Amino acid sequence: MRTLRTLTAALLATGGLLTAAAPALADDPAPTASSGSPSPGSDGEVPAPTEAGTSFRTAALMLPGQRATADASTGDYLYWAVPLDQGQDATVRAKVKLPETARHGEATWRLDVYDGLRRRQACRYGMQARTVASDATSVELACTLRTVRAWAEPWADDPLPGRYYLRLTTTEQPQEDLGLPVRAEVSADVKDAGGAHAVDGALAAPLVPGATAATGSEERDGDDADDGAAGASASPSATPAATAAEPDGGWASGWWSDRWIWTAAGGVAAALMGIAGYRLTAGRGRPSRVPPGV
Repeated sequence: MRTLRTLTAALLATGGLLTAAAPALADDPAPTASSGSPSPGSDGEVPAPTEAGTSFRTAALMLPGQRATADASTGDYLYWAVPLDQGQDATVRAKVKLPETARHGEATWRLDVYDGLRRRQACRYGMQARTVASDATSVELACTLRTVRAWAEPWADDPLPGRYYLRLTTTEQPQEDLGLPVRAEVSADVKDAGGAHAVDGALAAPLVPGATAATGSEERDGDDADDGAAGASASPSATPAATAAEPDGGWASGWWSDRWIWTAAGGVAAALMGIAGYRLTAGRGRPSRVPPGV
C-alpha cells in the first residue's frame, strides 16, 4: 500500500507539472508583425488592412482574427496574405457587398487559398464558390483548410507553416457588369487542432517567400501573366510586397503537443495498475496459514 500511495502522489505531481507547462508550450502564440509589416497603432496592434493587393507579390498582410476590407471593382483580383503555423485549423471567410445598380445577369464569386509555394489548397468544407442572381445585394464565401502540418513528404500537397494567400474574384459575370464598385471583407479565424493532429518533425524554415517590390510596367506585366487581372493596378499602399508576420517568439518547433500530457499520465497509470494487479494476484495465490496443533 505504501508503494501505491507513492506512485499515486507521483502521478498527481506529474499531471500538475505537465498541465502547468502546457499553456506556455502548446498554445499557439499570438502573431505579431515583423519588420516591413504595417506600422502598429497606438495600442501596439497592427491594424487590419483597408486595401487589397492585386497579385501574390502585392498581397495585403493581415493577421488571424482581423477583418480586412477593400473597395474594388467587379473583375478585379484581390489578394491578402495571412501567416498560419503548424497545428492550426484555419477558416477563411469573405463577404462582398454587391452594387445596388441593376446588373445584367448572374455572377460567380470565388475564394481561393494558396500556400507559400502558391499551391492551391483544398477546403475540407465550406462554400468556396457561389453564383448569385442579378438582384442579390451580397455574397458570402467560406473555406476551412486542412490542419497545418509541421512537415510533409516532398510529393505531398499538405498545408505547411508559412504565409497563405487569399484570392477573391469573380470567375463568371456579364461583360457589361465589369467595373461596377464592390466592397469586400475577409477574415481568417484560427484555432488549435490539438495533439491528435500532431506529427513529429519540423520544416527547416516556414514557407515565407522573399518580398519583392516590382513597380511600373514590370509589376503590371507580372500581374497579367500570373493572374489575368482585367486592367487592375496595385494601390500605392499595397505596391511594396508585404512581409509576412510571424508568431510571437518565432515559428513553432513542431515537437510539443498536448499528447505528451496523456502519454506521461498514461504511463504512470499503467504502472499503478500493474502493481495493483500483481499485489492482488499474489495475495490470492499465497497459501493460508494453519494454526499449530490443528
